[in-house]
Amino acid sequence: MNVSSATLPRDARWRAVLRSVPVALRELWRKVLRPVLLAVGLPLVILVAWWFLTANSTSYFNPPLRTIVGVFEGTWFSAPFEDSRLVQDVVPSVLRLLGGYAIAVVVGVTLGVAIGSSRALRAYAEPVLEFFRAIPPPVMVPILMLFLGIGTSMKVVVIATGCLWPILLNTVEGVRGLDPVLRDTARAYRLGRAATMRHLVLRGASPQIVTGARQALSIGIILMVISEMFAAKDGLGFAIVQFQRSFAVPEMWSGVILLGVVGVLLSLVFRAVTNAALGWYLGYRQSQHGGA
Repeated sequence: MNVSSATLPRDARWRAVLRSVPVALRELWRKVLRPVLLAVGLPLVILVAWWFLTANSTSYFNPPLRTIVGVFEGTWFSAPFEDSRLVQDVVPSVLRLLGGYAIAVVVGVTLGVAIGSSRALRAYAEPVLEFFRAIPPPVMVPILMLFLGIGTSMKVVVIATGCLWPILLNTVEGVRGLDPVLRDTARAYRLGRAATMRHLVLRGASPQIVTGARQALSIGIILMVISEMFAAKDGLGFAIVQFQRSFAVPEMWSGVILLGVVGVLLSLVFRAVTNAALGWYLGYRQSQHGGA
């Protein structure tokens, strides 16, 4: 329907508002709708394809997705809530993961800064680091069981051991790659050791540190499950193995899906934290890209 020019608002502010509507819609698409679509689009396609491809499945080992979804709530959210598998198995797994991951971050960054800042220390430590990095972390599970038993401490140490190396090696490379001119500038301005460490070394190496921490998170999730498959009494990995051994296949698949959901949630939390911590770096990269 055509609208005569007499019915259009004459106030300049209203005209500005009308002109800004397409701009606001484009910003909404760019900042909200498009990232959400990119984040959930492919998972939704996979779930829909899984649903229809297994709709008529009669395989005992590959049940229909509707069957898996049907047992999901009863398996993990049974009442009372404090006795549900979500509390008894998933929460301990996440706490072990966070504990081992935190230890790996603290130790990896501390040693990485020390090794990366000293050429002599790096020359002595590099062969040892390469030796231990070549050992697959799951191999350490039986060995650590001999010394630490099968309790929580063993699982935390396994996760910390596996997560340590990406963080440590990326920190070393980040510190080594700092611009010597920046070091000379800090020395010329007589910055103290603590200020230099905080504002130059850690901040300058933080993109590399975050890269190693992101790699370590995925490794930590894998080791969390593997460590709980060895003589454990609780945990997400333990529950999945128990379902498999008791031939509760839909419940086993529900545990696998829940493990993926936990990984996605941890990844989103990690991204939010790193975006806040590296706001200065992301802004710098964006300005450089825009300037190019």
